[in-house]
Amino acid sequence: MKLFVISDTHGDIDTAAEVFNTLSGIDRILHLGDYARDGWLLESRLKVPVTALKGNMDGSYSNEDYQILNTGFGKIYLTHGHMEAAKYGPENLLYKASSLGCKAAFYGHTHIPLYRDLGGMYLLNPGSLTHPRGGRLGSYAVVSASNGSFAATIFFWDQKKSESSLRAETVGNTAGFLRRIFNDSDRQ
Repeated sequence: MKLFVISDTHGDIDTAAEVFNTLSGIDRILHLGDYARDGWLLESRLKVPVTALKGNMDGSYSNEDYQILNTGFGKIYLTHGHMEAAKYGPENLLYKASSLGCKAAFYGHTHIPLYRDLGGMYLLNPGSLTHPRGGRLGSYAVVSASNGSFAATIFFWDQKKSESSLRAETVGNTAGFLRRIFNDSDRQ
């Protein structure tokens, strides 16, 4: 399964549609919130399945506003991230994803791209194509998840040039991170 992963479009879907049209073989778009309706508009416009989640700008303040995506790789936890306090660190995201039997957690909310291989658990935030933070270009991710394998790449989009570029934003394997979280928790 090949996924185009975006977040935090905040009502501007033109760039996401432009980027999608440069990609090939996409099976599904994942829109990780702010604004969920942007995902539904993309589905109608691009004629590709979309999974769209509500974020804080959609008025979502429920711990149940997440989805689980089943892939050949395994289950992926999808959330906007505001209810898990993603701006303060990934611990709550990883804890919830693990407790639900997921092998990856995808989130938005921070507008800052991030991809980490945590030694058996993957963490991905595509950033924002239209409202990036930290002086970055807009960003998105392309993920392949099938037959027990997982690969993710973050791309940066230059709206002035209408082109993507790959820039290393991947943080290397930090195995042991989850173990520290679980060892310091009250989870049994």
